[in-house]
Amino acid sequence: MLGRRGHTVTLFEQDARQAEEDLDRDFFHWNRPRVPQAGHPHSLLAPVRTVLRAEAPDVYTDVLARGAREYHEFDWFGEHPPHRAGDEDLVTLRTRRIVLEAALTAAVRREPTVEVRRGRRVRALTLREGRPARVTGVQVGAETYRADLVVDASGRRSPVPAWLITAGCRPPVVDSHRTGIAYLCRWYRLRSDGPRDPGRVKTGSAAPFALAGVFPSDNDTFAVSLVVSTGDPTRGALTDPAVFEAVARRFPATAAWLDLAPEPRSAVLAMAGLDNRWTALADDDGPVVTGLVSAGDSLIHTNPTFGHGAALGLRAAQHLATHADQIAADPMSYHTWTAKALRPWFDAQVTTDRNNGQRLADGSPPADRRTAALAACAFDDPVVMRARAQVRHLLRLADDAYGTEEVDRHVTAWLAAHPDFTPKHDGPTREQWDALIPS
Repeated sequence: MLGRRGHTVTLFEQDARQAEEDLDRDFFHWNRPRVPQAGHPHSLLAPVRTVLRAEAPDVYTDVLARGAREYHEFDWFGEHPPHRAGDEDLVTLRTRRIVLEAALTAAVRREPTVEVRRGRRVRALTLREGRPARVTGVQVGAETYRADLVVDASGRRSPVPAWLITAGCRPPVVDSHRTGIAYLCRWYRLRSDGPRDPGRVKTGSAAPFALAGVFPSDNDTFAVSLVVSTGDPTRGALTDPAVFEAVARRFPATAAWLDLAPEPRSAVLAMAGLDNRWTALADDDGPVVTGLVSAGDSLIHTNPTFGHGAALGLRAAQHLATHADQIAADPMSYHTWTAKALRPWFDAQVTTDRNNGQRLADGSPPADRRTAALAACAFDDPVVMRARAQVRHLLRLADDAYGTEEVDRHVTAWLAAHPDFTPKHDGPTREQWDALIPS
């Protein structure tokens, strides 16, 4: 995005591996310890699609050509309801992360104003004294590279906060919340000569102590995912493929896909130790440094429950590219924008994860009747589905989307039509789950 606006960009990438064109080999066999989420399922939400179509339509076309598929939230109903403004954006891009990465990498290679230095690790920042100090470039090996603006996109393990403190800057403001949630997933591919349609089944199911989901993806691949508390005593046993699959078959969402007799394509992949972390390079006194901003996970890292990472990262990238000159001169406008445009989604994630972590740890019952009805009736009522989709796709916060008179009226009508509705889980009981775990 910067290059296409005429900026000269140098990208330092510490991974020396050149991108390949074999998506399966890259996805299943590329060891990426610094990017543990790369092998796990992704849901690329509306901002991914809208930003790419606005900024790099060739990249979006390439993503589709490589096998990604669009899924509109109203596809659940078969026939879409009458169109309202904004409905066109309620689309998930179903694909593995590697497909998006491959398309972006190919586009960067074509960009004449962008130079990629692979296998080059930035070891320090260069700063000019001041109040605050200004970052003037980076040190890579014995060389120094000057820049009008340095963008830290080095992820959730970014060394930049420590570098700034060592250099005598005021410390960045870090708001970190550990999540007590662990993820396990396994990848499958539908067989060319086998069944391919799981029927009209939701993509998620729940037990009091676990969540299960299926992620339809590109080129006939899909992932089955289980989510448990990090303190669950059966967590280690779930890495056994046989145990994982036996447990997954107790959830309607994942059982429907496993009943298609797909070909397993991976081991059971585990991921835990996750934080929700917000790192601001500004405090109440203003920027802690100028000439430097953060984007992606080095700015906002969220637990992947809602799939916000890529969407928020691309939103930040678009804003940075659009206002680069202004931000280079005075980064406070960027910090103010991130606090307004991105921070509310971080806060929502923290609240949700706190509630989910507690529920999974102690096996809490489902939500109250009306809250549960809000979720249930979305799959019967397009008005409520629209509100749900707007929240899911980072278009409206939950209080705004669900707090309308129209949604309230439709939920009330749905409850009146379902007088026997009682909140309940559709997954296994603890006894059924434990019976599948080897002693």
